[in-house]
Formats: sequence, C-alpha cells, structure tokens
Amino acid sequence: MMEEVKEVTSTLSVDGHNIKVTEVLKDGETLTFLIVSLKLSSTGEYHVDRTYDDFEWLQQHLFSQEDVPGIQGVIFPPLPAKAQVNASAKVMKQLGFLGLEDWQPYSKALETFLRQIATHSILGKNKAVEIFLTSSDPPGRQRVRKNIFNRLSQAVEGMRKEGHKDVDEFFQTERDHNLVLAGGAKTAAERFLDVVQTEQKIAVACGHFSTALHLCVEPGEDLNKQAFSKLCVKLSEVFASMKKNITSVAENNVSTLGLGLDLESRYQEAEKEMLFRRTCKLVELETARRNAEKAKPVKKAAVSVTFY
Repeated sequence: MMEEVKEVTSTLSVDGHNIKVTEVLKDGETLTFLIVSLKLSSTGEYHVDRTYDDFEWLQQHLFSQEDVPGIQGVIFPPLPAKAQVNASAKVMKQLGFLGLEDWQPYSKALETFLRQIATHSILGKNKAVEIFLTSSDPPGRQRVRKNIFNRLSQAVEGMRKEGHKDVDEFFQTERDHNLVLAGGAKTAAERFLDVVQTEQKIAVACGHFSTALHLCVEPGEDLNKQAFSKLCVKLSEVFASMKKNITSVAENNVSTLGLGLDLESRYQEAEKEMLFRRTCKLVELETARRNAEKAKPVKKAAVSVTFY
C-alpha cells in the first residue's frame, strides 16, 4: 500500500469544500470519526470511518512525497495532537480548546485539516487523499511504525541547525517574525482558554445556586414564608437564565475565536517546520560547496601528475 499511493494523481472525486466530520464514536480508549464527502460526479456521498491512526497515515504520505516540485516550500496543514479518552491533564493541556465539549471542537479541527488538504493545489493531488476520503478499508492499519531513534537524531540535528542564519534576508526576517508570532499565538490561545474555562465554572456555579434556591422554598400559610419562597423562585429563575447565557457565550467563544487561535498557533508551528526544512537544505548546500572546494586541490594535483 505504501508504494501504491506515492504517485501523484489528477484530481479528487470529492468536493474538497464539502468534507464533514459528522460524528465521534467512543470504543474503549479509541475515538472513531465519521467522515462524509460529497461526490463531484453525482449527488451521492462517501461515508467512511477513520481513527487517528488513519489521519497519521495520511499525513505520513503527504510528508514523504519529496520528489514533487515545490513540496519543500509547502506549509503543511497542521494535524491536531492525538485525542484520547480519559486523557491525562498533560494531554488535555496540549489539546487546549480541542479537548472541550465532548470532542466537538476536535472534530471541527479535523474537518478543517481535511478540507485544507483536499483543496490544496499540491497536496490534494496525492492519491493517499483520495484513498483516505473514499476507501471503505481503514488505511491506518498499514501505518509504518515511528522510530524513536530517528526522532532523537532529528531533534539533535534540529538543535544544531536551528540557529543557522539564512543567506536570504526575506527568509531570515520570516524566521524572526515566526518566532515571535508562534509564541504570541500560543500564549493568546492559552489565555483565552483560561477565560472560557472560567466562564464554564461560573455557569456551573450559577446552576448550583439556582438549584440551592429551590431548596429554600417552603409550603404553608405563613405570609412571610410565602413571600420568601416567591423571592427564592424568582432568584432561581434569574440564575438559571444566567447559567444558560454564560454557557452559550462560552460555547460561542470556543467555536469562533478559540478555534481560530488554536489553528493560528498550530499553523505558526507548521511554518516553523517549513522554514526549518529550508535551513536544513541550506546547510546541506553549504556543506557540499565546502567539500567541493576541499576536493579541488587534490583533483588539480592528480591532473598535473597525469600530464607529466
């Protein structure tokens, strides 16, 4: 399967702007996402179910097409971090907004990821995208295992090359801007997440207080008790309404600015990866030039001996 999907095909058989993640199913510790894509050739639809392994399989194939013209300069649409059922506090912090509201924001992020790939002028032509969106067989089971030693070696190489100055002023400026924007976007997303979670806590507190006020209602003929009970009921209704309104505000904040800040933060990291790939190529080019310069005197000497 790995060899079959490396070739670039013409166009997708689905409308890249009409891809939806319609449902999230929990099976033990695994989350399964139901994906619906509108066919271009008819009014029908493709319905497939995919796990995170399948998404990683797709991303891996997009990363591996090194011979495609222009691929080195592509900022790849960022795949969200893996979602987990009963995730640890560390994982939930990494997911940020995407871990809220029973995985609905996460589904929206995956939907955005698929749409951006399917409509991309280069990435959308990869056959793996067509297989992912239309094949009834989950492709992720054939995923190649990640090698921890490769990751470690890449991390060490990254630390060595990250500080290498770019010879092109435009790209060096872009790297400097990206460094600032990546940090700013991440901080903004984290701070706004704090705001949303505070809104959610206030909504819960309003709900509890509304319920507690109902407990103060007492039956009887006593006029004072009746007046107090009416007051408690009215206040309970006020706090119930406050809970509803604050909950709506929090949900709206997640689905608008929250998801926007999350996507911006992940895209800044994706741009950083693209610029790093350029730096690696730059270092390789400079190393090759130095090696060529070192080899010239030796070759000249060999030529001189041959002539004499």
